[in-house]
Amino acid sequence: MTANIPYIPPVADYAFLYGEAFGRDIVATASGGALTAEDAVEIIAGAGEFAAEVLAPLDAPGDRTGAQLRDGDVHLPDGFAGAYQALVEAGWVTATAPESAGGDGLPASVGAGLGEIWNASNAAFALCWMLSSGAIHALDAAASEELRETYLTKLVSGEWTGTMNLTEPDAGTDLGAIRTMATARDDGSWSISGQKIFITWGDHDVADNIVHLVLARTPGAPDGAKGLSLFVAPRLLVNADGSLGERNRIETVAIEHKLGIHASPTCVLSYEDATGYLVGELHGGLAGMFVMMNSARVGMGHQATGISDRSYQGAASYAAARLQGRVLDRPAGTTIAEHPDVRRILGSMSSQVFAMRALSVFVGDLFDRADSGEDALRLAELFVPILKGWTSEEALRVTSDGIQVHGGMGFIEETGAAQHYRDARIVPIYEGTTAIQANDLIGRKVLRDQGATVAELFAQIEQTVAALRGAPLADRLTRALDAARRATEAVLGFAESPRDAYAVSVPYLMLLGTLAGGWMHALAAVAVAGHETPAETDAARLTDADFYAALHLPRVHALAETVAAGEI
Repeated sequence: MTANIPYIPPVADYAFLYGEAFGRDIVATASGGALTAEDAVEIIAGAGEFAAEVLAPLDAPGDRTGAQLRDGDVHLPDGFAGAYQALVEAGWVTATAPESAGGDGLPASVGAGLGEIWNASNAAFALCWMLSSGAIHALDAAASEELRETYLTKLVSGEWTGTMNLTEPDAGTDLGAIRTMATARDDGSWSISGQKIFITWGDHDVADNIVHLVLARTPGAPDGAKGLSLFVAPRLLVNADGSLGERNRIETVAIEHKLGIHASPTCVLSYEDATGYLVGELHGGLAGMFVMMNSARVGMGHQATGISDRSYQGAASYAAARLQGRVLDRPAGTTIAEHPDVRRILGSMSSQVFAMRALSVFVGDLFDRADSGEDALRLAELFVPILKGWTSEEALRVTSDGIQVHGGMGFIEETGAAQHYRDARIVPIYEGTTAIQANDLIGRKVLRDQGATVAELFAQIEQTVAALRGAPLADRLTRALDAARRATEAVLGFAESPRDAYAVSVPYLMLLGTLAGGWMHALAAVAVAGHETPAETDAARLTDADFYAALHLPRVHALAETVAAGEI
C-alpha cells in the first residue's frame, strides 16, 4: 500500500541547489563562510533521517485518529508528544530561530529545505513548528526585554509552542472587523475578551505551555485595522520566578472537523477576561503580526512543496510496481510507469516539485542576501505572494495527479494518496487566500513601482536564457517571457481601471509563478551544462526541464490572454 512506503528526503536535490544551481555556494554566501553547502547538506540529511524515522510513520495514523477535544483539553494522536520532544531535543526548533532571538540562525535557504522535509513527512505535525517559528520572529521584532526573557526564550528552546490569533467569526480576512477587546489593568497587564477561530495548534498536549499572539482592539482605538494592537496571552500564566501557574482564562470551545490535516488541532478559542501583555506599540499590532504572517506565507510554500513531493513519491512507487495492461512498445511485464500517459503525469509531477523546491530555496537565498542590497529585498518581497499562491495552487494539481496515477485505488483512503490531496486543499486558503496574495502582488508589488521589480526579474530570466545557448528549453522560455511582458504591460495599463487589474490578479500571479518555475529549470540546465564530467542526476534534471517546458510553460500564454482581457 502506498501509505506504507518510506519517505525519501530529497538530499541530492538540496546538494545541487545549495552548491550549484545558482552558480555559487549560496549557503557560504549567506553565512559569511561559517557554513558551506556541504554543511547544509549534512543538516538536510540529518533532518531527513529524523523525519523518515520519527515523523512519517505518524502521518497516516494521525490522519485516521485526528486531534480530540475531551473535557476542555485537546489531545493529539498517539506518538505526537514523543515526536515533538524528540524534535526539541534534537535542536530543530532552535536551529532556524534567528541569532538575535537566541537561536542558531540557519540561513533561510536551509530553512526552506527543513520546512519541506517536515511537511512532506507529516504536514499536520509540521504546522506546530511553523507557527512557533512565526511567533519567534514576531516577538524578536517587537517584544520588550521582559517579554523576550519570559516567552521568547521558551519558544526558541521549543519548550513552549506559539500560535497566531487573528480570525474571528465575523472577521475572516477583514482584520479591520476584529472585535476582540483588550482593556488595560493597573498592574500593566491587559484583560482580553473575545472569540478567535481557525487557530492552528491552538490547544494541545505536546508541550508545557502555549504562547498565543492575539490581535485585539483597545478602548478608544481608531476604527479599522489601524486600531489593532498585538498581545501575548499564554495558555498557562507565568509566575514571577518563571514557573508555570494557573490556567489563563482561555477556553477551547471546539476543534474543527476538517477535510484534511486532521492531526493538526484547529481550535475555537474563547477569551474571557484573559490576561495578556502588549507587544510593541499600542495600535501597532499589524506591524508585529505581519512579521509572523510573512513567515507563515513563506512556510506555506514549503508546505505545498513537501506535500507535493510526498504525493509524487507515492505515485511513482505505485506506478513502478503496478502491472496492468500491455504497455505500448514495451515488453510483457512492464509496469504502468511506462504507459505513455502515466509517464506524462509522473514527469509533470516531478518537474513541478523540483520547480517549487528550487523557488523556495531561491526565495530563501534572496532573504539571506536582503541586507547586502536593496535589489535582493525588493525581489524577495515580490516573490512572497508568488511563492505562497503559486505553489499552493500547484500542490492541488500535483496531489490530484497522484490520485490519478493510482487509478481507482487512489480514491481509497488506505493507499494514502487521498490524504495528500485533502491535506493540500487548505494551503491555498489559510495565511491569506490566493486572491489575497494576488492582490498584494498587483497592488503593492507591481502597480506601486510601475513594474520596475518585475522588469528586473524578467531581465534576470533573459540572462539565463542566453546562457542556455539555443536549447529547446530556451526557445519555450523566451516565448513565455515575451507573453509575461505583454501581460505585465496590460496590468500596468489598467492603472486607471483598478477593477480590471484586480480581476485578473490571480491569473497574473499564476503566470509569474509558472514562468519562475521554468526559470528554475533553466538555471538547473545551465548548471548541468557546466559539468565537465556528467553526474548521475544530470539526465534526470534535463528530462525534468523538458517536461516542465512542454507541459507547463505553455500555460503562460493562456494566462497572458486572460490577463489582457481584464474584468469580464
